[in-house]
Amino acid sequence: MVNIVTVIGTLVDGVELAVDMAWETWWALVFGFTLTGAVKVFVNEEWLTQVLGENGWREVAIGTLFGASSSSCSYTAIATTKAIFKKGASPVASLAAFQFASTNLVIELGLVLWILLGWQFVAADFVGGLIVISLLAATYMYAVPNEWFTTAQKRLQSREEVRDPVCGMAVEPTSGEVIKLETEGGTEYFCSNSCKVSYENRDDDLSWRDRFLNVDGWKNVFRNAIGEWDMLWEEIALGFLIAGLLGAFVPRSWWTALFSVGTQGSLTWVIAGSIIGLVVGITTFVCSVGNVPFALVLWTNGIPFGSVISFIFADLLIPPLVNGYRKYYGVRIAAVLFASMFLASVVAGVLIHYFFGAFGLIPPQGEAGGTAPETYTTVLNVVFTVVFALEVYVTFGLDRLSEMVIAVPRKLKSEIRRVKRILQGGRETVREMVHELREAVKLTREAFSALKEALRLAIQAFRLMKEAFELMREAFRRTRRAGRKMKEAVLTTRRAIQRLKAAIARAGGAFLVPFRKVRNALQRSN
Repeated sequence: MVNIVTVIGTLVDGVELAVDMAWETWWALVFGFTLTGAVKVFVNEEWLTQVLGENGWREVAIGTLFGASSSSCSYTAIATTKAIFKKGASPVASLAAFQFASTNLVIELGLVLWILLGWQFVAADFVGGLIVISLLAATYMYAVPNEWFTTAQKRLQSREEVRDPVCGMAVEPTSGEVIKLETEGGTEYFCSNSCKVSYENRDDDLSWRDRFLNVDGWKNVFRNAIGEWDMLWEEIALGFLIAGLLGAFVPRSWWTALFSVGTQGSLTWVIAGSIIGLVVGITTFVCSVGNVPFALVLWTNGIPFGSVISFIFADLLIPPLVNGYRKYYGVRIAAVLFASMFLASVVAGVLIHYFFGAFGLIPPQGEAGGTAPETYTTVLNVVFTVVFALEVYVTFGLDRLSEMVIAVPRKLKSEIRRVKRILQGGRETVREMVHELREAVKLTREAFSALKEALRLAIQAFRLMKEAFELMREAFRRTRRAGRKMKEAVLTTRRAIQRLKAAIARAGGAFLVPFRKVRNALQRSN
């Protein structure tokens, strides 16, 4: 029987670990999302599409640069990539470079990696990302027929789709959660209120220099930063929580067994670790930044150095995004994107492992953490908490913040009452559930016993069938031997009959000789 006190204690340890990791990375996340908001304000998407129009390595470099500087959640990344690809950006610049860089080479990911794992992982993420982008670009240039991408582009251009004009995410106009705004050009739909506020306050006529020197421009930066938080906070929180709980509940021996394919340090071990890391990353459904705490758990429990990078790169391969590729570009290109990114991430993980190992840059297994003193973390968290509070104030305003603060106790009280009602009304249900659970356990045991007996009988039947098969095979062998002997007997009988016939013929000839002589004598006497 599991000790409930032990379980609760382990649960508390897991939550505490998650909170510690969140505290260590708080300032980096605020800083990274603020930079993201700045890029969205100061960089024009139409201009970016024109720059990325050619299918060459120069465009790959530009797409990588702007992707790394315009970070976003994975869903927004594929939405923005789809938008610029639809408008004419080349496949290598958009699908290979911009999309991958906008989630895996972004500054907040690098900062969180540095804080939780160390600078070596930041360098590995950067070099590995460039390897993946190069492999994807080469694949799309030389291996995938250009007609496939042309067909996908036409498919996009023929589809009528409503998108948030700020973040680029697809929205459903009939959904009750969508925010609407009536404009001179018609109705605009937004995925969040922060996107709506950013749209209302933007000025497309200003150059990026004017926006940089304009107070309203920086207000839009803050609103965009809150918009990033609005899209990503759940995934990031989930990533920290999963990492904390796994670190507390899953024993090291289990992770060791998982990553024990091949001899440690061998090529098989590194390849298997990269593949397993990717599969684990795909099944967690978490963004790249949210993957970092989980990566810390994997690294401290035996995954190869390069495989950590492969795991982080899995954020663009989770099932919802692959389904998005299918909807946007069709099954063929979706399969190309998934297969190419999966293989490129595995190759990058293996190359990174041996490249960094050759230069002695891999830290001791399980050793992690940045070099910033604890005092710096505290000071930076305080400073960027003030920045975050300012961003929240600019986005929502004092009146709405007051309403939100006032509504918190009321909402909390309502939730407590609802929980009480559920608990009070659910006692009997719990008893019934316990009773049903006991019955289910009893039936499961009976079913297991029956299954065990059926398995025993099946094994016995298999043995009898095997014995019968052996007897049939022996009978067949004897029948074959008997057939061969019968055939030999028939041949011997035939030869005996032939000899007998010859003997009879010779004997008959000898018997007729005297008669022939008498006949000849009579004929001569006549």
